[in-house]
Amino acid sequence: MTLSPVAELASLARLGTLPALSRQLQGLGGCIHPIRLDGHSTEVSAATGEILRRLASTDLPAGQLLVRCNNRRATRCTACAETYRRDTYHLITAGLRGGKGTPDQVATHPRVFATFTAPSFGPVHNRPTGAAGQVRPCRCGRLHDQDAPELGTPLDPDSYDYRGAVLWNAYSGALWRRFSIHLRREIAARAGLTQRAFRQHARVSFAKVAEYQRRGLVHFHAVIRLDGPGGGSDRPPRWASTQLLSDAIRAAARRSDIPGPLIDGRDYRFAFGTQLDIRPIRTAEFVGGSELSERAVAAYIAKYATKGAETATGTLDSSLCCKPCAGRGRIPTPAGLSSRCGTCQGTGLARSLAGLDIPEHARRMIRTCWSLGGRTDLADLRLRAWAHMLGFRGHFSTKTRQYSTTLGTLRDARAAWRRAQVLEHIHGPDAPAAEETTLVLSHWAFAGTGLTRGETWLAETLQPAPGTEGEPTS
Repeated sequence: MTLSPVAELASLARLGTLPALSRQLQGLGGCIHPIRLDGHSTEVSAATGEILRRLASTDLPAGQLLVRCNNRRATRCTACAETYRRDTYHLITAGLRGGKGTPDQVATHPRVFATFTAPSFGPVHNRPTGAAGQVRPCRCGRLHDQDAPELGTPLDPDSYDYRGAVLWNAYSGALWRRFSIHLRREIAARAGLTQRAFRQHARVSFAKVAEYQRRGLVHFHAVIRLDGPGGGSDRPPRWASTQLLSDAIRAAARRSDIPGPLIDGRDYRFAFGTQLDIRPIRTAEFVGGSELSERAVAAYIAKYATKGAETATGTLDSSLCCKPCAGRGRIPTPAGLSSRCGTCQGTGLARSLAGLDIPEHARRMIRTCWSLGGRTDLADLRLRAWAHMLGFRGHFSTKTRQYSTTLGTLRDARAAWRRAQVLEHIHGPDAPAAEETTLVLSHWAFAGTGLTRGETWLAETLQPAPGTEGEPTS
């Protein structure tokens, strides 16, 4: 029998564990979908072999160890997504103005903010604007509101190239890799260098994020910087300029295309759309014309790092694949054959597409993913596993190694700061700078996710105030 939140909390209060549970939940930083672990941990002094501390999951007030889910999606966990957004903000900012181990001189290197769009796969409802910024009627003849649900959907769904749209998402990551190769070639050509010699004179560093348009296609926003051969620590050569970098990006984007599959006699090939926006990044917080400030660029990229297809198109934020058969519809047998999956009745779907509460345009794209995902020649694209992402399976935010710090480094720094806070709390202001080296012997096993109803109520009362879309305060 499941206790009500009030009965559960009353029981904990009688046992005297409610304050301890509050502290355990507070350590989650607002995460209300934590991972629950059963097991134990023992700390042993490396010098003496003395057992310093034992911890078992049954000793904890929640009865299990609770670990943050660390999901980047704002629709899945607001608190963890906010932490991810702030870390991304600092990562991007470090590559623009220095800090976090990146030299300050990167602020003097040529850098631009570029947006790469997808091509057209058929006319869609939109809100075109004139030269003066006034909104004009759509091709359908109507003047759509800014939040109109039909924006981004095809004017004629039956003639819209859904296959091309889904495959574009699937191949967009490979197209970006092709672009990065052409970009280095274009910069080298403008500098009068061979590709091999270019590596001795300059290096291209970038950080990018993928964003979904309302039509369900990804496009990329990227900070692209031109450094010396050693990365951000090296000054770029004299010939390096923002204009040279911008011209090379335009030329590389035009040259970049990759072959796709051959389906029903059609040979697919993919390239970027004709709309390419390149804007210089300046140090000043307030700039005019087409220039952007460092803060605006970092906040923009960090915002989209926590969003997915579900935000722009109304689709799902979790996989549609049936877990027992992994979306294949059949389960292997010991005899080397396969049998029809009884959970999904051979469809491979965890939920019926017809019953999903999503827009029809997103449903058609998911259905196309599912249809193409059943082809053996497209197995490498894993379209069924990524149908909820409309075929895109790349990382949402990526960067070159020399752009700036890493998310892992930022997490380690935050963990070290928290350990220092705990030591100060235990030992006071005279806490030792470094602890004795210890060995940690632990065994933890997955026991589930989420909180009980009482824990959820208590955690929500402990949640910190939500962050803003601007610069983080920590």
